[in-house]
Amino acid sequence: MDSLNYLKFILALIFVLGLIMGLAWLLKRLGLGMSAGGVLTRRRRIRTVETAMLDGRHRLVLIRRDDVEHLIMIGPNTSQVIERSIPATALPDGGAEEYTPPFRKFLAKDTPQ
Repeated sequence: MDSLNYLKFILALIFVLGLIMGLAWLLKRLGLGMSAGGVLTRRRRIRTVETAMLDGRHRLVLIRRDDVEHLIMIGPNTSQVIERSIPATALPDGGAEEYTPPFRKFLAKDTPQ
């Protein structure tokens, strides 16, 4: 293959990726994308608050369900509840922390609120 074919391939790849990004942006603008506050979106009741590795095989996981946290140790063959029914601490801003994927943040940059 000569260099002209490589150039055509790279330009076609850039064009297709641009089409995908443009379509995602358009769907977000029209409200058809994956929005956090949509009509059909339900509130998530469970989330991982924090994880910590104990050693190469075990880790501690702090899970929040509704307003209660549970500390769990997860290993390769077993899982154990270390502490349950820990009252959830409020966040400094008083609201629930929501994880927003980086791609959704990228799409939200151009969307007026």
